[in-house]
Amino acid sequence: MTRPIIARSLQPILVLILIALFTLLGPEEKTLGANVRIVYLHDAWVLTAIVALATAGLAGLVGLTTRSERWHRWSQALGRTGMLFWITYLPLSLWAMETNWNGLFLSEPRWRIAAIFAVTGLLLQAGLALIGMPALTSGANLAFVIALAIALLNVDTVLHPPPSPIFSSGNWRIEVYFIGLNLLTLVAAWLITRLWYRGVKA
Repeated sequence: MTRPIIARSLQPILVLILIALFTLLGPEEKTLGANVRIVYLHDAWVLTAIVALATAGLAGLVGLTTRSERWHRWSQALGRTGMLFWITYLPLSLWAMETNWNGLFLSEPRWRIAAIFAVTGLLLQAGLALIGMPALTSGANLAFVIALAIALLNVDTVLHPPPSPIFSSGNWRIEVYFIGLNLLTLVAAWLITRLWYRGVKA
């Protein structure tokens, strides 16, 4: 019984190592050079966080609608994974600022929103874990992702120009690489979520 648990716990670690190596092999960009690699990772990380949080909200909605304990548990696991990626995305964002723009722009609107939701989400997940009410967890995850979506849709962009610079670059190597990096981070998120779901602390 111990060996399968250890094997499952090692899987996300191995994928994270693979992500680090894959990031180092990322194609350079004309303006940012090799420093663009941290931007790739930062973008993939936050997209994975958003996907996990959105899926937690959807699972919570299904759980509330069907009163299914299984869906409540998936919502809880996905919510924790989403917050793990969201919180760890913040230092990646700071690293990207420092290496590419030679300073920390902490008043940048999206950074402030990210920090606010990181603190709020961390406290929320801690509180939900202590209360231990599955339906409340599902409802809170759904409300959280709706609030996050509204905030992101209405925030000004400064260092995050729309549309995506990567997919508007016209460079197929960068686009294919970025898709691959996103797939790896999503795999890591799924493996971590599975650990939460099975009650193993990731």
